[in-house]
Amino acid sequence: MLDLRHRFPAVTEGLHQGWARFDGPAGTQVVDSAIEATSHWQRSGNNANSHGSFAAADACDALLEQVQATVGRLLNVDAASIMFGPSTTSNVFSITRAIGHDMQPGDEIICTRLDHDSNVSPWLLMAQDTGAVVKFAQFDPANGRLPPEAVTSLLTDRTRWVAVTGASNAIGTMPDVATITTAAHAAGAYVMVDGVHLTPHAPVDVSAIGCDVYSTSSYKWYGPHASATWVEPGLLDRLHAYKVRPAPDTGPGRFMLGTPSYESFAAIDAAARFLLDTGMDVIQAHERAVFSRLLDGLLADDRVTVYGPHDLNERAPTVAFNVAGHDATDVARSLAAERIAVWDGNYYALEAMASFGIEGAVRAGIALYVTDDDVDRLLEVVHGL
Repeated sequence: MLDLRHRFPAVTEGLHQGWARFDGPAGTQVVDSAIEATSHWQRSGNNANSHGSFAAADACDALLEQVQATVGRLLNVDAASIMFGPSTTSNVFSITRAIGHDMQPGDEIICTRLDHDSNVSPWLLMAQDTGAVVKFAQFDPANGRLPPEAVTSLLTDRTRWVAVTGASNAIGTMPDVATITTAAHAAGAYVMVDGVHLTPHAPVDVSAIGCDVYSTSSYKWYGPHASATWVEPGLLDRLHAYKVRPAPDTGPGRFMLGTPSYESFAAIDAAARFLLDTGMDVIQAHERAVFSRLLDGLLADDRVTVYGPHDLNERAPTVAFNVAGHDATDVARSLAAERIAVWDGNYYALEAMASFGIEGAVRAGIALYVTDDDVDRLLEVVHGL
């Protein structure tokens, strides 16, 4: 088993020392190397802007290329086509606005009821503006799975885009996005994958998936509050970017609005290197072992309803559940009273919660600093309610 808690000062030091942090699906604690990279950049004097005629400006340009290369390695994509922004939600809104410039009334978009709303609302709003039609692929509420045919059966000659999650932020389900992408391309459609909840928990090969857009947020994998989005190079330059006139006419800079946060670039680079150095296969195996203890413990309690998959296959280590006779918020407060952090509500997975016929649930997720002892503490409180 991995023991990397010492790499996370927020877990081992300070005000929240001793807390069991199952709140990682909304944002993880930051790894020490990312914290140090931020501080180092801010102290270095390199904090300037791009494309200048002095050394600090050159350092900014070099840092952007460096973090693109590192994230490119993490995702196995063309590094030069990676854009950065404050969040995946922000990036998706920018991209869908550009896509909307070329959409026609009656064009179709397929979304799924498994997705976070950041991969739903931007499409709904764009469709509202353009006269396009959004169709929803329904996952199976009985087991939480989204079979590829739930999406591919909706494809027609009017389908222009498919928007699908790499892993549900609510119930952990990992759909077969490669099969969905292949079918979508055969129908002449593009594919956007929300990889926010997939990237921290499993090896990702975007080239093998074959999608046209892939987005991930570094604050879900031990880095700063920022997002990296890869767009297929040809598509990137064809999209009608809404930008200021001096911004580049090609490349990801067309979508990077305003001066970027270079200190965040330094921290993103460090966090991605942490994942690469640790090994995503190693991380996945470790999290799977800890999560198995949590999932089995919840399923063993007859009063607990676990939403989504009841096994470990093709899923992230995240679980949503309710306890009979107890409101989700009350459960979360009972856990917080014992210094155990979980989320309650819908976590912006509106369609998923509606599919289960509930307004919300308790959500607990495994991160690298969550231990078996943390799991046992959570289960003890839940069983004792």
